[in-house]
Amino acid sequence: MTGTRRRGDALVRAILESTLHELAETSFEELSFEKVAVRARTGKAALYRRWSTPEDLVLAALTDPVAGFGATPPPGTGSLRGDLLALLGGLARVLDEPHGRALLALITQRARHPELFARVRALVLRPRQELILDLLARAAERGEARPTAVTARIAAIGPRLVLVEHLEAGVVTAAEVTTIVDEVLLPLIRR
Repeated sequence: MTGTRRRGDALVRAILESTLHELAETSFEELSFEKVAVRARTGKAALYRRWSTPEDLVLAALTDPVAGFGATPPPGTGSLRGDLLALLGGLARVLDEPHGRALLALITQRARHPELFARVRALVLRPRQELILDLLARAAERGEARPTAVTARIAAIGPRLVLVEHLEAGVVTAAEVTTIVDEVLLPLIRR
């Protein structure tokens, strides 16, 4: 290590970012405290003091408000279409960032790590689905959506289409997000 020794938040941020980069570039099986420490330019002890397992480290990185996903505020554009475009467009963009690529790696490896994926689903995916469910409920109150369309299954469709498109094409363009919203979601949701 060269330069000033990092401590506190700066060190934690470097570790979390390194974790996401490692996971995005390799797989969960290949992720180790040693590799993360080398990438973060710190000792393994700095990781062991904070996290017991690689699973705990991955979850901390994915849920971190800066390096990972953190909380997503509702877009508040005033229309269901605008809110869906904002949320799904944001998801499409984040899939090209380290924490998005790390999430994709875990999704594709979910069968090999079901317990970890269940925790990722609960901490990262479910809050976003609940946000869409809330958007649908508000849209139903405004008369923009059928009340019967306010379901967890319908709330999951948009993010799933964005994820599948990214897995298949490697990128999800703004035009593709608009197509998902206009040709799939809105006809399904509206009166």
